[in-house]
Amino acid sequence: MTFSAGARAQGLAPPSLSGDSRNDESRNDVVQVITAKTAPEISKKTRKLLTESVHTSAEKPVRVAAKKPAQEVEKPASRATFTMEPVRPMSPPTVNQTVQHVSRFSFKSPQGTKESVPVITDYYPSRIVYPLAKVDRRIDNRLVQAATLAQERAHAHSRSRCWHYVKDALLASGVIDSRPKTELARDAASELVNNYGFKKLSITDPFSAPVGSVLVYGTARSVGHVEIRTKDGFVSDFRSQIPSRRPLMGVYAKL
Repeated sequence: MTFSAGARAQGLAPPSLSGDSRNDESRNDVVQVITAKTAPEISKKTRKLLTESVHTSAEKPVRVAAKKPAQEVEKPASRATFTMEPVRPMSPPTVNQTVQHVSRFSFKSPQGTKESVPVITDYYPSRIVYPLAKVDRRIDNRLVQAATLAQERAHAHSRSRCWHYVKDALLASGVIDSRPKTELARDAASELVNNYGFKKLSITDPFSAPVGSVLVYGTARSVGHVEIRTKDGFVSDFRSQIPSRRPLMGVYAKL
């Protein structure tokens, strides 16, 4: 039985264990067949992957190359536009300016310092609406002082005490030596002429009255009004640039 079992095993075993056996050849043929069949499939996949990667990598350089010529084409066009429309500098505006040399008046102050002020040679641009009064050398200088005193004491608006304020100014300047006794302004003309040596001037326009003259207004039925002519207006118990609208009785002054 032992012999028969060994013979049987020997019959089933391969004839030799060397690499040149038929079984090895058949195995090699199978490997070659498998590699021959599988190799083309792998190469197609790899080719597909390689071609896709090549295409994707090749697209970027192509786009960049396409942009560069476009930029190179635009530069000559911009240069052409600049050459056709050059930038021209703006000329400064021409203004006619006349240089005025202002003369100055130099003087020495009470403190001993030297000072100077500009000399004004142009007229005031605003038109003088009301004419300025003139100083008549024939009338008493104290009347000019009376006009200054009355202007300093006058108010902005009337207080219905015109003759009272004119009396104070005439008495303070020394033109009259006593206070007039009449109460109504219309009676001032007769009292100044009869008691204080005033004379009626041949003037019918209040603006033509000299500085310091006394103007009397009113009628026989009115209280009247009295004022003194100043350089730039009229003054009584208030200051005004225009004379009274009442009828003018006369302009009086002491010569």
